Amino acid sequence: MHDAIVVGAGLAGLAAARDLKRAGLDVVVLEARDRVGGRTWTAELEGTRFDFGGQWIGPNQERMHALVTEFGLTTALTPLDGKTVLMLNGKRSTYSGLIPRISPWKLIRMQLALWRIERLVKTIDSAAPWDSPGAAALDGLTVRAWLERYAGNRDVMALVNSAVRVVFGSESSEVSMLHFCAYAAGSGGFEQLIEAHGGNQDSIIVGGAQPICEGLADGLDVRFDTPVEAVAWGDDGVDIDGLRARRVIVTMPIPLCDRVRWSPRLPTRRDQLTQRVGMASTIKFFALYDRRFWHDAGLSGELVSTDGPLAVAFDNTVGDQACLLGFLVGGPARGWSDLPEAERISEVLTQLERAFGPEAGTPTTVRAVDWALEPYSAGAPIATFPTGALSIFGAAVRAPIGPLHWAGTETARQFMGFMEGALESGERAAAEVLAALR
Repeated sequence: MHDAIVVGAGLAGLAAARDLKRAGLDVVVLEARDRVGGRTWTAELEGTRFDFGGQWIGPNQERMHALVTEFGLTTALTPLDGKTVLMLNGKRSTYSGLIPRISPWKLIRMQLALWRIERLVKTIDSAAPWDSPGAAALDGLTVRAWLERYAGNRDVMALVNSAVRVVFGSESSEVSMLHFCAYAAGSGGFEQLIEAHGGNQDSIIVGGAQPICEGLADGLDVRFDTPVEAVAWGDDGVDIDGLRARRVIVTMPIPLCDRVRWSPRLPTRRDQLTQRVGMASTIKFFALYDRRFWHDAGLSGELVSTDGPLAVAFDNTVGDQACLLGFLVGGPARGWSDLPEAERISEVLTQLERAFGPEAGTPTTVRAVDWALEPYSAGAPIATFPTGALSIFGAAVRAPIGPLHWAGTETARQFMGFMEGALESGERAAAEVLAALR
């Protein structure tokens, strides 16, 4: 019998397995895919490595920076030289800094809304938001409902919704305000959450983020192409397809746990949590070019749009390979991959042309990565908590059940949704196992 089985070879699972192995335990990692990384995935386009999954790290994400150093990697600042393009309700403009250029009255409404959000976020405990003051009331509101009450301006609401789409992969009408505040609280505040330089989109890892996972996996017993479909558990440990262990750490996204046959069934609170939480929708769209033509017009390559299909775009140039990276998220991402290929690509390139000029419509290569089509993620970047879920079932997100322990970025106490959060969750789950086995 093994000491522990870890389900999933993403950042959370690998961090947990490494800690357990270093403590002298016999641990096996089961991975459904043929690679490590989970929602971190680096692959080549035209001979250059790009991150198809998670890619950004912020200056306060100490675990990620420590691993970058440990594995001899380097980081590079997100390119931001030049102005940002804003496409707001059919109108194109440009601006510098974090706040878009809108009318003074709308700007005042925007600043008041941001101030209210930041003040509210400071009242939330990111580790146990369900215990925060007014948690149930906040959890009864969607982000959109809260904005209608406290922002009350169409353009301000559209801009915040665009940010919510990118962060959560869901519409503001789908995300609980408590979940929104907890997410921001664990990341240093809402502005820190969405800011680039100095914020959580500050830097990328040169060569991609997946080498972090490959480094963590070195020396571990990782068994690929091994999806976990059934788990038998009890006081004497767990059994997964005849593989037995005293403890198991499950790192798959919360909604995917509902696809596993648990014997016996999970307790009601945990079972109903998996039924209520759903994966978000995110598509990363890569457009490669011969040169960074947007710089000729004094543009940074960043786009913020309320019009769709892209909610945002960034200069994602790697080395000499010029690239614009766009995100289809939330509503516009759902069903997009079902459209004829020529139609859906034309739709995005038309938007890029409007934002950056005619040359944006003639890339050398395009690639769309739809995470909803990934069977072992079923969406990205994170599982979304609708109204009522976090205040009622949140305590079950991390609570061990007999020999079962839970990790993954959705369970993180800090930096939920980020690679840093995945690492934090893995370390926490490993500590739980070590304490239990002692």
